[in-house]
Amino acid sequence: MRKLLVAAVALAASAGALAQSSTPAYQNNQSEARRQAAGNQGNAELFYMIERLQREVRDLRGEVEQQQHQLDQLTRQSRERYIDLDQRLLELSEQRQQTRASSGNRSGDTAAPGSQERQTPQTVSKEYREPSEEERQAYDRIQKLIQEQKAYDQAIGELYDFVSEYPEGDLTVNAYYWLGEVYLVKPQLEQAKQAFTIVATRYQDHRKAPDALYKLGVVHDRMGEKEQAERYMKRVVDQYGASQAASLAKKYLGAS
Repeated sequence: MRKLLVAAVALAASAGALAQSSTPAYQNNQSEARRQAAGNQGNAELFYMIERLQREVRDLRGEVEQQQHQLDQLTRQSRERYIDLDQRLLELSEQRQQTRASSGNRSGDTAAPGSQERQTPQTVSKEYREPSEEERQAYDRIQKLIQEQKAYDQAIGELYDFVSEYPEGDLTVNAYYWLGEVYLVKPQLEQAKQAFTIVATRYQDHRKAPDALYKLGVVHDRMGEKEQAERYMKRVVDQYGASQAASLAKKYLGAS
């Protein structure tokens, strides 16, 4: 009897222990499953947020690139309008000088013999501002863009910046001339004509003037305007007969 009682107590104790040990294990598994599910949901939400942020960044980058492209276009148009206006003012000045010359010829019939001979335009020699070291370095950088890297579009932008930042200097005239050269290479002939016209008209006493006048003849030749081209070549010979540009102009006239 006693043995039976002890066995019953032991069986009850074992059942209680089993009950105590099995219940927490089930609960622990369920809690672990919940934690994993919560973790998976959190990871999914984080992944979705990252994807959305990446899309937004791509969209913003596209908008920035589009706006930058529009800004570049507006900048180029503004620069081209600037140089076009400069050329129009020069052409207007030329027309006024021609009108005055014609009026002078009509009123000078009683002038002394020989006074009706062809006269070359009279220019007043002036001193050009010497470039600073910073200005010279900027000009040298542009020359590398043109001569070595052939980065013509970038060079055009920097040439416009140069003539704006360093006006009326010796290298400013060079910058206008090289602006014409780069446009001639691209080729954008109308813009090249405008740049060379500025040098040949506004800076007639500068060392680049003969070359610019000759290049105006080249531009008109490439545009199919042979008479205009010959007219500019003759002007080079008449006005700058001792220059290298005059030698080139003579060769052109001799071959035409």
